[in-house]
Amino acid sequence: MHVQAACRYTLEVQASTERIPQIRRILAAHLRHWSLEQHITPVCRAVDELVGNVVQHVEGDKTCVVELRWTGRHLIASVSDNDRSMPRLTSSCPSKGGLATVAVLSDSWGTCGTATGKVIWFSRRVKQAERLLRAAPSPLPPVPEFKPLPALRPVPQDSDRDIARTPRREPVAVG
Repeated sequence: MHVQAACRYTLEVQASTERIPQIRRILAAHLRHWSLEQHITPVCRAVDELVGNVVQHVEGDKTCVVELRWTGRHLIASVSDNDRSMPRLTSSCPSKGGLATVAVLSDSWGTCGTATGKVIWFSRRVKQAERLLRAAPSPLPPVPEFKPLPALRPVPQDSDRDIARTPRREPVAVG
């Protein structure tokens, strides 16, 4: 069984409404590179919510760090910021956005306080069967039966040729 090595991507960004589509495109490119195309929409939507929460709720410095980790079985995304106030799940209705949307789009999620702020993370399980190649590999043509090449006549070397018989051209002076 082939187990892929862990992959990680980190992006530090000044959170703003204008930056959210750019963050989405960057994350989608990494997920494509890791052959996780089927997770692009839910992961990007959940990260949009988390970055949007930074824009809406963080006072002052809106710098945040968006991180993707792919372990080979789990895809984990997180957004950390410098605000120590912990988020609350205020509604269980995902249509209202926020953490309820993150909960619906993930298998698990949580928050963690840090020395400088907080991290909000979510994870998605990835089954090996979900990781399909973009295009199924075409079967290789059958290997032809081995047949030896016909014997070739030896090519004469310069020393074997009669150089004296080869006519030589002399330069012609123009003028």
